[in-house]
Amino acid sequence: MSDKRVVKRKLIIEGLLALLIAISPIIFYSYKYIPFGDDNTWSILGINFTDNGYGEIAMAFYFYLSKIIPLMLLVLWFVTCKHWWYHAILIPIAMYSFQSYGVFSEDVNKIDENEILYLVVVCMIVIPMVYFIRVKLVDKYVHGIDLEAIETEIKSIKEKQGVDKNKPAPVSTETPKEIGYKSLSEKINEKLSTDNIVSHFRQFQNQLGDWLHLRF
Repeated sequence: MSDKRVVKRKLIIEGLLALLIAISPIIFYSYKYIPFGDDNTWSILGINFTDNGYGEIAMAFYFYLSKIIPLMLLVLWFVTCKHWWYHAILIPIAMYSFQSYGVFSEDVNKIDENEILYLVVVCMIVIPMVYFIRVKLVDKYVHGIDLEAIETEIKSIKEKQGVDKNKPAPVSTETPKEIGYKSLSEKINEKLSTDNIVSHFRQFQNQLGDWLHLRF
């Protein structure tokens, strides 16, 4: 039952969106048929609209709808788009958003004046993001390079190396002679051992006796 409700709700929402897109031209040209007052004002739902500096209220609504309708369609496109490049739609969305703000402002002399500066900032963010996604897709599906798989493999290798470093070093059962080298402490012990000192002393004693023609 729940699945049927989800499907029904989805169909209703998609149907409303399709209807909104279909009647968008009618909404745009509705400014020609709105019964405006002779005083260049129009009230609806307690909201009072004026000409806002455009000379005629019909002209004001023309500018309003010329920005709102494309902005609405672009937002719907962005929300429903399933292509990898859908982030690029944010650029025209930003453009019409800035223009809509300028149109609704009281100073009509500044319409479409500084929007390009704000739009450049949006482009600097969106374009590299779209290009990065494209590069990853080309590497994966054209060149057969899966960067995520490579990163996962590198991470697993690093984890294995970390585990190996934490393991204690194996203890060798071989004697120093079998290994073939001696540590510094072993060399000191050998030099300072009692037998070694006595042997050196006897050698020195014999050499001294030979020099003095003595026998010890």
